[in-house]
Amino acid sequence: MKLNSVRRTAALLATAGLAATTALLATQASAAPSPEIASASTITSTLSRDASIPGTAWMTDQKSGRIIVSYDDTVSGAKFDALTAVTKRFGSQVTLEKLPGVLSKRISGGQAIYGGGYRCSLGFNVRSGSTYYFLTAGHCTNLSSTWYANSSQSTVLGTRYGTSFPGNDYGIVRYSTSYTNHPGNVYLYNGSYQDITAAGNASVGQAVKRSGSTTGVRSGSVTGLNATVNYAEGTVTGLIRTNVCAEGGDSGGSLFAGSIALGLTSGGSGNCSSGGTTFFQPVTEVLSRYGVSVY
Repeated sequence: MKLNSVRRTAALLATAGLAATTALLATQASAAPSPEIASASTITSTLSRDASIPGTAWMTDQKSGRIIVSYDDTVSGAKFDALTAVTKRFGSQVTLEKLPGVLSKRISGGQAIYGGGYRCSLGFNVRSGSTYYFLTAGHCTNLSSTWYANSSQSTVLGTRYGTSFPGNDYGIVRYSTSYTNHPGNVYLYNGSYQDITAAGNASVGQAVKRSGSTTGVRSGSVTGLNATVNYAEGTVTGLIRTNVCAEGGDSGGSLFAGSIALGLTSGGSGNCSSGGTTFFQPVTEVLSRYGVSVY
């Protein structure tokens, strides 16, 4: 009788110990750190503070509310670890996306508009009263104060009036009074032109076209707004993201939808053979900054 009693007591103690251990493990599991639940603005400000790594970009997906964080081929090893150390804080609120190639400004030597030994593309002709200007990318106008119509740099277009890069990516050049050929349209690279009559803000899903001096006219759609891009030369915010391709020399070229001016080509990754992602400076910001309008 005593032996059975001892066995029963031992069994009860073992069961109690197992229950206590299970309860402890459950408590420890529930106490494990969980990803932060944060607003989109908190996440993007954290990324800006802790993960402004060249070769990365981010935006808020308007449908899901998640933050899409993109990275290119240069973000590997310690740079990738540093990026994911930040994104993991927010769990499923952040989606990582690999971009093909390298995020870069779209600039190279060639033709179209020339300055400082570089070629860029003219965006839109604009004016204030009887004074005429053209818009292009700020990373272009940073390079030279005088811009030319030909590669030998003998025909002056005008002189830089303002430039902003990084932070923004826009520049404005005031036409020389000797250069009077500045119509309010976009060249379509098939012998025809698209008249531009107004400027507007892009919307996600909108069908758009881009015109540039390297790859001509390319089509696609807007995939995001208010994107941040970390180029090697600096960070630019508030950009339009698209699936339209672009290549070196297309910088500054026009993004438009019908007769509506939307943006200026900033940079991106990929190319027009395999496809790519391209970001644009919204044009309405530039028009407002300098008090000019399309025509």
